[in-house]
Amino acid sequence: MDDRLKRMKELAGVLSEASRAYYQESRELMSNLEYDRLYDELLRLEEETGTVFAGSPTQKVGYEVLSELPRERHEKPMLSLNKTKSVDELKEWLGNQTGLLSWKMDGLTVVLTYENGVLSKAVTRGNGEIGEVITGNARTFVNLPMSIPYKERLILRGEAVITYSDFEKLNASIADADARYKNPRNLCSGSVRQLNSAVTASRNVRFMAFSLVQADGVDFKNSRKEQFLWLASMGFETVEFVEVTPETLEAAVEDFSRRIGDSDIPSDGLVLLYDDIAYGASLGRTAKFPRDSIAFKWADELQETTLSYIEWSASRTGLINPVAVFQPVELEGTTVSRASVHNLSIMEGLELGAGDRITVYKANMIIPQIADNLTRSGVRDIPAHCPVCGGATEIRSVNDIKSLYCTNPDCQAKKIKAFDLFVSRDALNIDGLSEMTLEKFIAAGFIHEFADIFHLDHHRDAIVTMEGFGEKSYENLVQAAENASHTTLPRLIYGLGIAGIGLANAKMICRHFRFDLDAMRRADAEELCAIDGIGAVLADAWVGYFKDQKNNESLDRLLKELTLEDGPEEAADGPLAGKTFVITGSVTHFANRKALQERIEALGGKATGSVTSKTSYLINNDVTSNSSKNKKARELGIPILSEEDFLKMTEEDDHAH
Repeated sequence: MDDRLKRMKELAGVLSEASRAYYQESRELMSNLEYDRLYDELLRLEEETGTVFAGSPTQKVGYEVLSELPRERHEKPMLSLNKTKSVDELKEWLGNQTGLLSWKMDGLTVVLTYENGVLSKAVTRGNGEIGEVITGNARTFVNLPMSIPYKERLILRGEAVITYSDFEKLNASIADADARYKNPRNLCSGSVRQLNSAVTASRNVRFMAFSLVQADGVDFKNSRKEQFLWLASMGFETVEFVEVTPETLEAAVEDFSRRIGDSDIPSDGLVLLYDDIAYGASLGRTAKFPRDSIAFKWADELQETTLSYIEWSASRTGLINPVAVFQPVELEGTTVSRASVHNLSIMEGLELGAGDRITVYKANMIIPQIADNLTRSGVRDIPAHCPVCGGATEIRSVNDIKSLYCTNPDCQAKKIKAFDLFVSRDALNIDGLSEMTLEKFIAAGFIHEFADIFHLDHHRDAIVTMEGFGEKSYENLVQAAENASHTTLPRLIYGLGIAGIGLANAKMICRHFRFDLDAMRRADAEELCAIDGIGAVLADAWVGYFKDQKNNESLDRLLKELTLEDGPEEAADGPLAGKTFVITGSVTHFANRKALQERIEALGGKATGSVTSKTSYLINNDVTSNSSKNKKARELGIPILSEEDFLKMTEEDDHAH
């Protein structure tokens, strides 16, 4: 690569880091004079080379937010590559030609078009005929040139990838093991196809060019290698490649295979293409494959083992998935004992039964799969009842694929969102119970209702052997549940998930009934509507919830597991008793608006979300603004306070009391 391009990348990194520290962390990594000097150097190099990289401090890329990704047909179909796992077949295919051997990158293929030196369009591979337009997202790829010196129409193909190191950094920032991403390819695919390009920008997606489709007027000397070198001179990062002949091919394959474990770019094989452009084009293509290139896949590592049993795992859609549990084996450096079988059709195809001898492998060296069943004893013991709720199951065929479903609409596995709300921060706040963990526990039959969350110790042995868990994770989880069992009535009410009842409403209802849960359960709609902020819809939802006998029985069992703190009765007689506040805008004296709300409630007042005739005060530091809430307050004659005004008022009230 041109030394100037290397210097430009170096400058962009240094300046971006300095800017981030200055604006986001109030730290200065360099003087303004030094920053300006380096910025001017970068600007001069961009003008000299005609190349500007994505993320350059000289560019401001506006993020796009779309409701859906538009689709577009490719000018030329994007064919899959024919594959082989034999080096001898690779040699035979190459014949007496010179070839280029490179990584077969494992990301998302993207086609880029540049017009007049500027990126004008980016489209995913899609199904090879039609892809999704992701131009706004591509402009955030960290290493992609935004403008290049070549001004004619340029079309090239490459792979959008997330490196293993970036993937691991992102996963390390996610505390919950179950919420982490499974592999770089899935993360990359989801990142590239975001509707909000700001999300893509946060994921460090890179573009690695692997094919030049069109660049009129450039003499490439009939060489793919020259095309790669030319793309690099334009500022594109290309896939790593080596020139090979039939004599050097085998050693080159061995070298790549040795380095795959250390490569930062995800790869699932190699690609070999003819260097001679005209020769490759003269071979044409089959209906499925181009004839100028071929993929090489490393032979999967197979291990033979014994199938212990089929575990049936219910999901929120009602689908009950079969999971093969087998005697542990070592695959690609890790111990594996489980593999999803996906559906009944696959089970029947493998004639899979407990006790069978099976061979297993890791697809793309990542996902455990069953390769073959050597003994084929046949499918049996398909459960007639859901493993979670005990409801009847039925086999359904969708698009000729047979799957098992739970027919019970009240199955706990289908209520994952309700359990997720119950353990959320503003409800019981049970750290470590992510949605994915809840789904696993519910599928395994550990959790049927809220009270069961406080008896996970009954399933200790099973939990510590689950993927992503161990002794420490289990102990942390049980301790988190124990901590959460000491809670408040408003948190409990919010956690029940009564339609429309948020935490603020739950607090108001508790205050109105002086934290008497029995009175709250017996309340009728008329009584509830007398509470500020509770209308007919919320009142009906409340009454309907407590009319259901099952809900009351479940709550009674849950109450046995909880210690509820006494309600703040003194607050009912506090200096702000009977006063209702609405908070809007940013705050400076409090950590956030929630902290201010808690202060109001501690002094006996109420905080609601909208300005009504029942509002006593609106708190807005921008007292004179024409915001909708300020206008409404003025119309209704409601005083608008700044935080300073509020603090003075409460100090006076404190002294008066």
